[in-house]
Amino acid sequence: MNQATNPATSPATATAASAGSPASSPPGGKENPALTALQAALSAEHAAVYGYGVVGGRIAEDRRAQARQAHDAHRARRDALRRAVRRMGGTPEPAAAAYSMPYPVPDGAAAVRLAAELEERVAAVYADLVRAGEGGLRREAAAALREAAVRAARWRGTGVPFPGLAERAAPAGPESL
Repeated sequence: MNQATNPATSPATATAASAGSPASSPPGGKENPALTALQAALSAEHAAVYGYGVVGGRIAEDRRAQARQAHDAHRARRDALRRAVRRMGGTPEPAAAAYSMPYPVPDGAAAVRLAAELEERVAAVYADLVRAGEGGLRREAAAALREAAVRAARWRGTGVPFPGLAERAAPAGPESL
């Protein structure tokens, strides 16, 4: 887990890295925002799949089925995103060999926090894909955003007013400025 990519930064890093890569730029050199957002979502799903491997190893027995279902959902979304990237003429971004966790995950309580954080991070990337996509792509991104927000709320025990939009979810007040 000392390797390379942090789930907190991997979607942003993937977006920045793929913005100038052949995978997201058509032959004319013009950036394709939808393809760039797809690659970022794919990177976030890679991180979530890895992260749920960590969650599954630490989660209490009573929440193991919930973690397994989330892991399966992220694997399915990851595979669908790979196909979508190819349909748009891109080369899907590969998963990193390992991802750094945002904090130590020594027990079930930390695993629950990590699961909620993974879902919130995935939701944020899908919010970007909703903005960049059109038609069916936008609908699928909105569905993925909704699913991630619901899973995050289940893990946390509470929801946020604007899932996927961190700047809108923060409480108003001097400390949030």
